[in-house]
Amino acid sequence: MNLLRLISFVLFLASFSYADNQTQVFPTSSGPVRITPLNHASTLIEAGGKIIYLDPAKPVDFTGKPKADLILITDIHGDHMDPDSIKAISKAGTEILAPPAVVQTVTTGKTIANGETKTWQDWTIDAIPAYNLQRGPAPGKLFHDKGRGNGYVLTYGGKRFYFSGDTEGVPEMRALKNIDVAFVCMNLPYTMPPDEAAEAVKAFHPKIVIPYHYRGSDLSVFQKGLAGTGIEVRLLDWYPT
Repeated sequence: MNLLRLISFVLFLASFSYADNQTQVFPTSSGPVRITPLNHASTLIEAGGKIIYLDPAKPVDFTGKPKADLILITDIHGDHMDPDSIKAISKAGTEILAPPAVVQTVTTGKTIANGETKTWQDWTIDAIPAYNLQRGPAPGKLFHDKGRGNGYVLTYGGKRFYFSGDTEGVPEMRALKNIDVAFVCMNLPYTMPPDEAAEAVKAFHPKIVIPYHYRGSDLSVFQKGLAGTGIEVRLLDWYPT
C-alpha cells in the first residue's frame, strides 16, 4: 500500500509540474520546492500544490503555464513588472505582493515594503532592500533608489531562498543569515558585475548560489570569484533561444 501511494505521489508530481530540465528541486521538511527559470528574472516556484511566480514578464510566453496563486514583484521596471504577463497568469484568488511603488500601478496588489515580513500559506516572506550604491544614468542619479525595490527571502519547510531583485552588493544583502539558496543578479550597467556579485555572496555565504538576471555577464568570473569558498555555484540557462 505504501508503495502504491508513493507511485501515485510521483505520478501526481509529474502531471502537476510544468518544469523543464532546468528545474531545480530542493527538499524541505514540508515537501519539495521546485524552482524553474523562465527568463531573466522571471521564475516559477512550485511547492505544496501552490504556484508562485516571481517577476513574470516578457518575453516569456505564459500560454499553457499554470495560473498563479501568488505573484511576487521586485521593482517597477518592465523586466520585473509587466501588467500583460500578470494578467495572463492571474485567476480568481491570485494574490500579488509588491513594493508600494509597484502597487501604485498594479492596483490589485498588496504592499510589502523594505524590511517587512509577511506570511502567505506555508511561506514566510521577508522584503530585503534592493538598490544601487553607485551606478546610475547620470551623476547624482541611481538606476534603483533605496526604498523602491525589494529582494525577497522566502522561507518554506525550514529552507531559505533569497532572490536579490535589482541591486548592488548592499549591506542588507551582505548581512543575510542562513540562506540555503541564493539567486543573485549581475548585469552592467544596471546592477553589478560578476566579480562584485561574488564578493557580496562571500559575505553572506549561502550553501548554493544561482546567477540570474545576468544578461551579457561573464559567469566564469563569478565562478572563479567563489572558487574554494565551499559555496556551490549552479549555472542555469535564463535566456533560452
